[in-house]
Amino acid sequence: GMYGAVVLRGEAAAGADLAALFLHGAGYSAMCGHAVLALGRFALDYGLVAAPRRPESAVRLRCPCGPVTALVPWDGRRSGNPVRFRSVPAFAAASELPVDVPGRGTVLVDVGYGGTFYAVLSAERLGLDVRTAPSRELVQAASAVTEAVKKQFKPHHPESEDLAFLYGTILTDGKDAFSEEPTTNICVFADEQVDRCPTGSGVTARIALQYHKGLIQLNQTRTFRSSTTGSLFTGKAVKASGLFGDHNAVIVEVSGEAYYTGTATFTFEEEDPLKYGFLFK
Repeated sequence: GMYGAVVLRGEAAAGADLAALFLHGAGYSAMCGHAVLALGRFALDYGLVAAPRRPESAVRLRCPCGPVTALVPWDGRRSGNPVRFRSVPAFAAASELPVDVPGRGTVLVDVGYGGTFYAVLSAERLGLDVRTAPSRELVQAASAVTEAVKKQFKPHHPESEDLAFLYGTILTDGKDAFSEEPTTNICVFADEQVDRCPTGSGVTARIALQYHKGLIQLNQTRTFRSSTTGSLFTGKAVKASGLFGDHNAVIVEVSGEAYYTGTATFTFEEEDPLKYGFLFK
């Protein structure tokens, strides 16, 4: 799956360098970490940031989930990779939650928030290996978990109920304890879309869960691998941010390579009877 972003400036950015609405095949998302990395580069390359600094410049973004800062290599002419971003407060919403999944029985699921909520569990709990199973089998299993969790668990966001929904499921290799070795996962979101990267907000949620369980400490860097493309992100909890509602939250830094692939201009004509869009399925 790929993302697009509607970039807004001025009053909509509310003091940030720009605001962004994230788009995917099924609608909108509250957060996309990979898009944040790419937008940071785009903002510098297209002159959307006043007086960027060398060798690394901060790009402040207003996202639907809250303010996020991208830290982008900058040589004075062009941005580079890898890019980092600092997350909104991330937390464990549920740990070892028993969920009845049709055809799979009762499985234990974690729910983490990293800008949006994800169900997270080892693929082995569903009888699959995330590294070798066919993608279609992983997608079907993850989708079944998503639907089951939606029916049996209601997330709560401390600041906005608009953010209190389960976005998707991340199936992992079960390697949650700290290690120098990469941990592999697949993220299935929206209408059975599969992320082509390890998922920036998903890495954030996984780090928050691992920190909550005492499996990692602050500033221990972990590497995350996409089971589909093999692409890599790194993530670490950089700050314990205290209580966020009823949850002990952390700020997570995610780093990876990102590229923007194009721009488009949309025109809104008042006379157009379908100017607000449409969806046929």
